[in-house]
Amino acid sequence: MTIKAKISLGLTFMFVIIVVMGGLGVYYLNQLSDDARVILKDNYISLEYTSDMQKALINLNGDPNAAAVFEENLRKQERNVTEVGEQGLTDALRRDFDRIKAGARDSLTLNRLRTNLLQLDDVNRQAMVRKNTTAEQTARDALVWLAFVGTLCCLVVLSFIVSFPGYIANPLRELTRGIRQVASRNFEERLHFQSSDEFGELARSFNSMAQKLDEYEHSNLARVLFEKKRIDTLIQIMSDGIIGLDEKRRILFANPVVCRLLGMTEAQLVGKYAPDVASVNDLLRTMIQELMTDEPISREGRLLRIYDVDPEGKGKENYFNKQIHLVEVTRTGEEQAQQAGYVIVLKNITPYQERDLAKTNFIATVSHELKTPIAGIKMSLKLLDDQRVGALNDEQKQLLDHVRDDADRLLNITGELLNMAQVESGQIQLQISNVAPTAIIDVATNALRTQAEQKHIRFNVSQAPGLPLVQADPDKASWVLVNLLSNAVRHSPEENRIDIQVAPVHGFVEFLVRDYGAGLRPEHRDRVFDRYFRAPGSNGQVSGTGLGLAISREFITAMQGEIGLKPDMTDGAAFYFRLPSA
Repeated sequence: MTIKAKISLGLTFMFVIIVVMGGLGVYYLNQLSDDARVILKDNYISLEYTSDMQKALINLNGDPNAAAVFEENLRKQERNVTEVGEQGLTDALRRDFDRIKAGARDSLTLNRLRTNLLQLDDVNRQAMVRKNTTAEQTARDALVWLAFVGTLCCLVVLSFIVSFPGYIANPLRELTRGIRQVASRNFEERLHFQSSDEFGELARSFNSMAQKLDEYEHSNLARVLFEKKRIDTLIQIMSDGIIGLDEKRRILFANPVVCRLLGMTEAQLVGKYAPDVASVNDLLRTMIQELMTDEPISREGRLLRIYDVDPEGKGKENYFNKQIHLVEVTRTGEEQAQQAGYVIVLKNITPYQERDLAKTNFIATVSHELKTPIAGIKMSLKLLDDQRVGALNDEQKQLLDHVRDDADRLLNITGELLNMAQVESGQIQLQISNVAPTAIIDVATNALRTQAEQKHIRFNVSQAPGLPLVQADPDKASWVLVNLLSNAVRHSPEENRIDIQVAPVHGFVEFLVRDYGAGLRPEHRDRVFDRYFRAPGSNGQVSGTGLGLAISREFITAMQGEIGLKPDMTDGAAFYFRLPSA
């Protein structure tokens, strides 16, 4: 039975009790009213008639209207005969009164009238006493029945009052306790009250919910979602700007840093199609421009300069390294990874960039300041070589040559540092012109001829016929070729050769320097163009500053050319650079 039916049944029962109590009261009140009305109608009025006839009988001789009064009351009494014996007395009164009207006024007739009137009065008075006793019995019966029914109803209502609130409140209290336990992650809690009404259905539903929550809590999905929340929290608190896109380039998440840089809220980004947002946001357009093409995504970062406003409202131009990571997921039971989206990271490298700039300025300043005393040293060495200053013995000449070599090496180092400062500051100054490849080769070979002759190394120059001119800065191009030849001479054994080959290649002119020394180890080939990397020689020692090849790459790239290392050399090494044809 449902709770609604039970409440309806209880209220119906209370309604029945009220109706029964009211019905009994109305019934017995009607009974008492009927008894009182019967006494008044049947007996009390007869007594009044009898009293009026007695008064008229007394005044019969002296009052001419007495006979009429007696006649009138006698007729009323004849119409109001209700008691046993009252009819005979009324008939006797009629006979005797008729004799009196006929003229008989004897004492015997009058005495009979008086006697019959007294008997009639006595009959009605006894009837009144009897009927009053009946009314009293009716009142007593009404009181007994009302007391009995009222007591029974009070007991029933009292039991209903005592039991019904508990019937409603106990399951609710049990349910509240169960909800609190579940809220405390005690998913093993169950409701144990049994009922066929809504409370029983509620208990079964609660137990089913708690069981499913318990299964969920101990399932892998719960742990996965917990780890997801942990990762989301980590992304939100990271100091780098991070934005995630799905495979359809729809934005999945964006942490507060990238929202601040983009000048948009998370609600304005998440769920939106990235190209649509990029159409009104220049920074986002720069961030996703590589995703809008079919070209492979570069693993190398890209430097971005972004004006960033801190929480205090102060802003400055910061440096960020943009990296795009392709997200690939291998589904369960599959071997082929599928693309699942992209993660774009903006790493704030402003402190490193500022330190690097300070280092570059320091190196440029120091290198520039060193060139003046080095030039003075070289001038002094040149004066010491002059015979007009004085003759030198062999040991002095040897010492002078060592000082000259050290000064030249120091000048080369300062030159490399200055060039590197130009590269790092982005201030490479180029004088592009049409240059003959032969001129570049002549400058470089002449600069290193003495160094090569000391190791008895010869330059074997091979040029393809009809070489076109190249578009390049002649000084920078010659510097690059000098650097490659210097490295080749340094790592070549004595009495050997260095091949210099020049040939056109697909709109470029390629300069190739090939030596036959120890070559490069496989693990060093990918790092030779890194700054400050110095590959060890055959004896395990390193030499140079590690800047020459890095500067060479920057110079060639600035001249729209290419530079690299031939990978298929088994003995020695072959470096090349290409300059665009004029």
